Amino acid sequence: MLDLLPDLCDEHPEKVEILAPIFKDFGAQTTFWGKVVTVRCFEDNSRVRELVATPGTGKVLVVDGGGSVSRALMGDQVAATALENGWAGVVINGAIRDAATISTMAIGVKALAASPMKTEKRGLGDTDIAVTFAGVTINTGDYIYADINGILVSQEALSHHSF
Repeated sequence: MLDLLPDLCDEHPEKVEILAPIFKDFGAQTTFWGKVVTVRCFEDNSRVRELVATPGTGKVLVVDGGGSVSRALMGDQVAATALENGWAGVVINGAIRDAATISTMAIGVKALAASPMKTEKRGLGDTDIAVTFAGVTINTGDYIYADINGILVSQEALSHHSF
């Protein structure tokens, strides 16, 4: 299952949208997938912290941070909480920090960059809304599939012989 996305694109070309290749892998789990939960927040990770503290049950948190890399929307403590609560991965249109520590964690993490600055905690952000970045609109309830080839989204779960 090293190259999941090419296989899914071959098997389901009409059902997938590919995000622009602007993300880097930060977690030790480079192949991950799951049902999406969305959050939009700008330089404030309050909602991200709240969501990863809930049961993830194999879901993927999709965070639209507006593309800002000035402040990290996830650090090692938030990543550890996500892992403990069963989240399969996190896709962040923004930055993370504690990149060396996160690289040792068995969770999928894709983000634009690493930034050492933490966010302010003002309790701002919206959850379960449509987010658009990297050329694709993603909704809570969609499915994300990610590997070292990139990220794709589908409105339905995709079957694949090696799942």
